[in-house]
Amino acid sequence: MDVALAVAWLRAAAASVTAETDQLTRLDAAIGDGDHGVNLARGFTAVAATLDGGGFTAVGDVFVRAGATLIAKVGGASGPLYGTAFRAVGKALPPGAASADLADLATALHAGLDAVRKLGGAEPGDKTIVDAFRPALDAFEEAVAGGAALPEAAASAARAAGEGARATAPLTARKGRASYLGERSAGHQDPGATSTWLIFQALADVTAP
Repeated sequence: MDVALAVAWLRAAAASVTAETDQLTRLDAAIGDGDHGVNLARGFTAVAATLDGGGFTAVGDVFVRAGATLIAKVGGASGPLYGTAFRAVGKALPPGAASADLADLATALHAGLDAVRKLGGAEPGDKTIVDAFRPALDAFEEAVAGGAALPEAAASAARAAGEGARATAPLTARKGRASYLGERSAGHQDPGATSTWLIFQALADVTAP
């Protein structure tokens, strides 16, 4: 993972979130405030604009800047959660390094997940971002441990994130705005888990052979 690939990943994530804004909004309207898609698209549009400035020499700085932008631009819970995750990813990468190997990236993604869990207090099964992020990370680490290159590891992570997101549909939310609905939150796919899948799918797309 070098600076160019990090930028390409975030640009692809921005494009995907923007394209799926209506779907994310529909999902959130069912169990939340209905603003997840619009807020996240606004934030990632700001991230893409920030990346236009370039000037990055360290791969970690790309993610730290993206995270800071999301925190500043996105309302609701998603800005702090995604922003904190990306900042944690960036800070966990080797300081000042122009690139990071797969082991470094796995460690950084783990730091991102830990930051989300600490901030939101969510665990797997709570019907949140974590339900897509945790399986994605597990699949990524398993692929890397098995000797996979980045394209294969990213594809595995994206598949697992998608499965995790879809698996939130029957769950009863225990965290976040959806938890206020209690059992009525069951039967709806979690929007945060869905956008997390979109982000991992963006990495798979930009690294695909």
